[in-house]
Amino acid sequence: MKLQVPAFARSSSDVKTSFMGARGQKLHNLVAAIAGLGFLLFGYDQGVMGGLLTLDTFIQQFPKMDTSDYLPPKVKTFNTTIQGTAVGIYEIGCMIGALFTMWAGDKLGRRYMIFFGSIIMTIGAILQCASYSLGQFIAGRVISGIGNGFITATVPMLQSECAKPERRGKLVMLEGALITAGIALSYWIDFGFYWVRTNDADWRFPIAFQIVFSLVLTFTIMSLPESPRWLVKKQRFEEAAGVFAALEDVPLDDPYVINQITSVKESIMMEQLAQLGVDGVDARRKIQSGEFQMGQELSFIGQMKLMFTFGKKKNFHRTMLAYWNQVMQQVTGINLITYYAAYIYQTSVGMNATDSRILAACNGTEYFMASWVAFYTIERFGRRKLMLFGAVGQACTMAILTGCVYAASKPEDGGLDMQGAGIAAAVFLFVFNTFFAIGWLGMTWLYPAEISSLEIRAPANGLSTSGNWAFNFMVVMITPVAFNSIKWKTYIIFACINAFMVPMVYFFYPETAGRSLEEIDMIFAESNPRTPWDVVGIANRLPKNSVATYDDYEAGEQEEKAIVETAESVSHDSAEFQ
Repeated sequence: MKLQVPAFARSSSDVKTSFMGARGQKLHNLVAAIAGLGFLLFGYDQGVMGGLLTLDTFIQQFPKMDTSDYLPPKVKTFNTTIQGTAVGIYEIGCMIGALFTMWAGDKLGRRYMIFFGSIIMTIGAILQCASYSLGQFIAGRVISGIGNGFITATVPMLQSECAKPERRGKLVMLEGALITAGIALSYWIDFGFYWVRTNDADWRFPIAFQIVFSLVLTFTIMSLPESPRWLVKKQRFEEAAGVFAALEDVPLDDPYVINQITSVKESIMMEQLAQLGVDGVDARRKIQSGEFQMGQELSFIGQMKLMFTFGKKKNFHRTMLAYWNQVMQQVTGINLITYYAAYIYQTSVGMNATDSRILAACNGTEYFMASWVAFYTIERFGRRKLMLFGAVGQACTMAILTGCVYAASKPEDGGLDMQGAGIAAAVFLFVFNTFFAIGWLGMTWLYPAEISSLEIRAPANGLSTSGNWAFNFMVVMITPVAFNSIKWKTYIIFACINAFMVPMVYFFYPETAGRSLEEIDMIFAESNPRTPWDVVGIANRLPKNSVATYDDYEAGEQEEKAIVETAESVSHDSAEFQ
């Protein structure tokens, strides 16, 4: 399409091209820092419960969550289920929030979803820290979860849609590092307040402290730029141009700005024409001639239908890749450790209450440090290699943990009661966190946002994130029950799941590193729905930094096909003449 200087570039006095006084790289860093607060909050809320479950004051307030060994077996089993439900119900709230994002994400925009999510999380945290009944505590967990579902389904989209292709991976990996920072902080605060044994501030303050992060996010998120791709989708081209210009630190009439808006518009119009039964060369001709103009966006029902159909962009294929990428992160068993680290060290490994909390806090700190490896390697090695590295390491570590915890367990639990094995188990919990931090921690917040087409990005990201929370709930819910019933054999399940993930990633997940979001459309345009594994090979052979979009590729394919047909016709005519 021939680039023309649009109206917004000719009269730019009313177009905002600076946000909080920042442009260019400074603005990118600001977006990463403020939006990343949502993931710091997410990590804190995930980790804070682990050190509170065995506190005397917490158990006195919520006796139905007491899982002490002195209780009768039936009572302990019942309380274990209640504990798993009370802790895991947070994930149900997160799932509800993520599913709501499927409908509201494109209506409200990225900033407003994060804004409302942070307000809801504040309300939930207040309810939790002020709880005097189990019902109120559970209600607070659900409400906090809904807000977190808004945030975690939206922040990766905002980051991905604002970032340059070569920096997109690093910025979203930063979110992963912030998750671990939140977890580590919660562990250390839990440990610090463990010594407050005279009143219930030892569990109320750690829960209340997250309000600090949610309030900062509430009061700063609206000062950031909106996603420029979402603005184009809403036909707010002037605002989108201002954001593109601010992010790149160039004038409004710079070719980069015009090209970005043109590229995103083309991608949306091609999808709209495909819904009308016009595609390929015909669709491109209508766009170039101006015969077709960008229409209204699809309704929510239309987006849902589009998400579950293949079409030119293979949306269903991409949605399933995004969904199972999120699910695989949870079934690794990471939240078995994140939520129950202190509990595991105290019950499975046999440490005392103080040592278990110190080690859990050190585990969280090492987890945070390991997450920075992914930040520096994500663009160098790509998404696939890190996911494969993580899955292989996690499978091996879980297998070793099975043997160590078996040897460390008491004879009445079917173990060997070897103290040295308990130390080894503690070490390999650190090792597991390291592999996960490098391969899977931030990856599942990056990959689904990259792999989904713009037309369905909000509902697809909401659906995939809901899968994360649904399986997160399952793991958190069954962990105390599994530890109570099958003991050390719990780790065998996760060793097998991690091993199964290796061929799944290798055969089905294409590399997206260094690709523009429009270029990823092109990879899937070439794939065959009957052979979903072919996208891996297509991504490997397609040159990076291609300026063509998926319709350019299809036009070339049509021209090549026409040339071949013409050549065959000439050959046939020549044969008849002879």
